[in-house]
Parts: sequence; structure tokens; C-alpha cells
Amino acid sequence: MNTNMTQNQSGAVSAHNAPGGGAAHNAKVMNRFELTKRLVGQLKHEEAVIGGIGNANFDLWAAGQRPQNFYMLGSMGLTIPIGLGVAIAQPQRHVVALEGDGSLLMQLGCLSTVAMLKPKNFTMVLWDNGIYQITGSQPTPAAGHADFVAIARGLGLPNSNWAADEEDFDRLFATALKSGVPSLIAVRIDNKPGVGATDRDPVQIRTRFMQGIGAKK
Repeated sequence: MNTNMTQNQSGAVSAHNAPGGGAAHNAKVMNRFELTKRLVGQLKHEEAVIGGIGNANFDLWAAGQRPQNFYMLGSMGLTIPIGLGVAIAQPQRHVVALEGDGSLLMQLGCLSTVAMLKPKNFTMVLWDNGIYQITGSQPTPAAGHADFVAIARGLGLPNSNWAADEEDFDRLFATALKSGVPSLIAVRIDNKPGVGATDRDPVQIRTRFMQGIGAKK
């Protein structure tokens, strides 16, 4: 075992200090909704959360509706770019982007932009189940062989880690909220569908979010 990896009591390997290369395969497969609830439970300072299209924002909606949540509709691959824009516009507010693996593949270069700009208030959470779940569970081109943490680190984001289990996810997210550097937390998730469904009213979603973060029209 790589000496940079640690093993917890459940037997899951924590890869957050290890170089990429296969660390994802040692991480526990978890449930996106359960982790989303844990994530929302840590938000205490009106942090903005950008929910990616499909199941990422369905679970965010079901985990507790907040005026600082932005629920994306039909804009695949733009969760991290939108979150980055909010983080730059409001450096006093921490911003969290919840993105799926298939969506990130469509805009992988955005990680280079995040690395270049180095926003101190930006955390990216990547839900990786290896499929395009919302369109029929087709496997992504990266399924089974691409390590998103290794990719992110290679693009200049050293604070990128696989969550070994639920407790490790909690720790990584709590650390990211106060780390002062952009962070990426990658999570292996199961294939269970999202819980509920977001109200599909783009104007209402935009208006509520802008009010929630105190942005002017």
C-alpha cells in the first residue's frame, strides 16, 4: 500500500494524501443524496451551492431548499464555470459546485481555469458513478479507467482528493470550507436515482438565487 494512504476502521482506504493512480478504486461507493444531506448540514454561513443538471440538483433540492442554492437546468458541463464566476464575484462567500462525472468531461478544461485563478472560496464536489445516469445510464468514456483526482492534480489543483467513506467526506468538506485554496472532492457514488425533482422554473430559480446571495439584477 502506498505509504501516503491510511486505512480506517471500516477497512476503506483514505487516498486524500496520495498521488492519483488508482486511488479511486479504494474508495467506498456511497449514495449521493445521503452525502448531499451531510454537506448541506455543514453550511452555516450562507454559502452558495450550484447544483449540476439532473440528479445532482434533484438531491440538492430534496436535501433542503435554501435561497443560496442554484439549480441548473439543461446546461451540461457548466456547474464549475458558473460556481467559479460566483466565487470571483463574491470573494467573501464560499461557493460549492456539485458536478457529475459525465458533465465534467464536457468541460474538463475548466479545472485549468480554476487552478490558474486560485479562488480561495471555491469547493468542487464530483459525483462519479461512471455513467450518464439521467439519459439512460450509458457508460461515460472515462468509466473504469480515468482518475479525476489525478487529472485535477495534474492540471494544477493539488488540494484534490478522493473521499474514502462518509466520515472522510465530512472531514474533507469541512477542511475545504476553511482551507483558503480551491478544493476538489471526488466521490464514488452508486446508481440510485436522484430524490425528488427540482421545480423547473428558470426565472424563479434565478431570482431566488440572486436574492439569496444579495446580487443586483
